[in-house]
Amino acid sequence: MLDIHMKNNNQESVSTQYDLVPIGKALWNAKCVRCRKGNMFRPCMMSQKMYVRCPHCDLFFERHPGYFWVSMFVSYAMGVAEIVALGIATFVLSGGSENVYLYLGIIISAIVLLAPFNFRYSRVLHMYFLDPGLKYQPEFSGKVDKEPAVFINTK
Repeated sequence: MLDIHMKNNNQESVSTQYDLVPIGKALWNAKCVRCRKGNMFRPCMMSQKMYVRCPHCDLFFERHPGYFWVSMFVSYAMGVAEIVALGIATFVLSGGSENVYLYLGIIISAIVLLAPFNFRYSRVLHMYFLDPGLKYQPEFSGKVDKEPAVFINTK
C-alpha cells in the first residue's frame, strides 16, 4: 500500500492510498505496464490477440508505427537461449550422444511449442524493460475497468 500526501489549493493535507502490484506477478500475468492491472492479451496463451488499449487505464499499447519491431529481437534472444539450453540438456541427458537427428528433433519441437510463449513475453519484456517512457504509475491502479472492444491484429 502506497500512501501519498499532497497539499490541495486550501493548503490542506490530502492523503491518497494506492495498492502496489508486484512487478513479478504483473510480468508473469502479462499485465499493463502503467497500471499492472489490465490484461495486455486475451487470457488464453494460444490466443495471441493483443488489446489495442489497456482495459483498466486506457494506455495505448502500440505507441507508434513499428513499435513492436524491437520485440522481434527480444524473441530472437529468447529463442537462442532456449536452443542453447536444450542442446546442453540433451547432451547431458543423452550421455553425450552425437546423433544430430536427436538434437534437431528436440530443439525444433521445443521451438515450435514455445513460439506462443516467446511471442507474448517478448512484447511484455519489451514494454516493461526496453521502453524508457513507460513506467508503473500506481495512481492508475485504482481506476475502474472497462470492456476492451478492439484487438491488435497479429496475423
